[in-house]
Amino acid sequence: MSPSPAELVKAYHQRTKHQLQRYAAGPQTLDWDAQPDPFRQWVGSPMTPLPLVADSVAVPWADLGVPGRVAPWPVNRTSVGLLLELSFALTAWKQQGPDRWALRANPSSGNLHPTEVYLLAQGVNGVQDGLHHYAPREHGLALRAASGVRPAVGPALGHQAGDMPSLWVGLSSVQWREAWKYGERAFRYCQLDAGHAVGALRYAAAVLGWQARVVPGVPTADLAALLGLDRAPDFGRAEREEPELLIQVGPALPPHPVMPPAWGETTAWQGQASLLDAHPMYRWPVIDEVAQATRQPAGVAAERPVGSPSATSPQPSPQPSPSPSPSSSSSSDSPSALAACTLIRGRRSAQHFDRRATLPADAFFRIAQALMPRAGLPWDAWPCPPRVHVVMYAHRVEGLVPGAYVLPRSEAGRWTMAQALQTGTDWQPVTTATADLPLQCLAENAALAGALRTLSCHQAIGSDACFAVSLLAEFDDAVDCGAWHYRELLQEAGLIGQVLYLQAEAEGYRGTGIGCYFDDAVHELLGLKDSLLQVLYHFTVGQPVVDPRISTEPPYAHRPTLELPA
Repeated sequence: MSPSPAELVKAYHQRTKHQLQRYAAGPQTLDWDAQPDPFRQWVGSPMTPLPLVADSVAVPWADLGVPGRVAPWPVNRTSVGLLLELSFALTAWKQQGPDRWALRANPSSGNLHPTEVYLLAQGVNGVQDGLHHYAPREHGLALRAASGVRPAVGPALGHQAGDMPSLWVGLSSVQWREAWKYGERAFRYCQLDAGHAVGALRYAAAVLGWQARVVPGVPTADLAALLGLDRAPDFGRAEREEPELLIQVGPALPPHPVMPPAWGETTAWQGQASLLDAHPMYRWPVIDEVAQATRQPAGVAAERPVGSPSATSPQPSPQPSPSPSPSSSSSSDSPSALAACTLIRGRRSAQHFDRRATLPADAFFRIAQALMPRAGLPWDAWPCPPRVHVVMYAHRVEGLVPGAYVLPRSEAGRWTMAQALQTGTDWQPVTTATADLPLQCLAENAALAGALRTLSCHQAIGSDACFAVSLLAEFDDAVDCGAWHYRELLQEAGLIGQVLYLQAEAEGYRGTGIGCYFDDAVHELLGLKDSLLQVLYHFTVGQPVVDPRISTEPPYAHRPTLELPA
């Protein structure tokens, strides 16, 4: 009998764990001169350049989470340009010696950027109706399919767009970009990146006074057809893209999810996908296997809203009201008083931390508070219940004893963590935290920083940070309910990572995501004996040490200035 999709997922997850004795299967050598092209082109698709306007937008970061504080922009070519400039565009070029590379608003594992972005526009002034591929190097839209649409909706959703301007963003993954460096573990990183992308888009939408919301329950085959990813002749020898997510964006989204119009038979498609790697050296069939096993099938009901009870979990208690803003620190010299565009585009992944730096307890608690899945930014974009929870390792947080602290993100999660973590009955509440923050001390350990360096694949950023994080997912229950939930767990972990990135910047610190850790050794540290919970991501926050040998150049000096008609 063939294994079920859930069994394939569990086998993949176990197979791709890093162990202290060995790493998951990956390439033995890397030739950086042969890295896959990080910029996909659709050759033959006409390009519409987008304006670069973020420098002129002064919305404070602290205003983003306050309802009604940011007046909504009209939906047009300028606002679409700002949306993409703050979510997926280039933010800088870096150079050291002969090596030169681009940074983007959305972070990526190894800066490899597997995520491709598509825009579906309907009735948007200055943007042709149809499907566009976003080109970050050009900051433009390559038209893939224009007009030729008929009003139709996904059968499971039952809603459709009206006459108002409508926008959707589709995400896909070029899995080879990650597999080239990381081998079999690459599928995990593609999903983490997709979660980061959701967060990047949601924060960008907030700068415009807009909303962004993942459309739940879209069958993978339907999304592939909508984004043109099932058109084999359009790819030829080029690397295929795996459909991931569809996100609706706009000033006032309807209460129910809305699908874009479906393509008619007369739709004229344009463009040929560019080849990213002419001479791939390795193949990892298990990535295609787990991708197929985790695709969203047709006929599955959309997820219940965040916070609604599970049929098998304890009833969660009501969540406290959301905090009014991403950071409650708003003095004129606070980083949170910066323009949101400056903070978002200034986000970087730290490469080194100052091992002497400390983090004020209030900043630590604000960062922890932002991870709670309440109704506000960015959690209103995520349609699934919270199934990923946080263990925070405080190395040098003022007023906190070094050790491990648990932050369950739901009442059901608290119950699960208490069952799974062997020391669950000994948790001590952190009395200095705000009353609505369920942060509890799991164990004090003055030597924990050194252990985290070892467990994070011997990386110094695991120990030199002010604090580190393990993200634990309710693994067995989710995957047993449907193999496609494996993607959602990883995406949720990536979304939490994006919050950590930007909240760290808002406090004047810096974060970095860590996909390399020794899975089961982390489980052993936490006393996990089974797969009820599994670690999916590590993250660290500290004071960065900047390498003076690396120079920084502006992102779009290579592009001529675009003048739009008044």
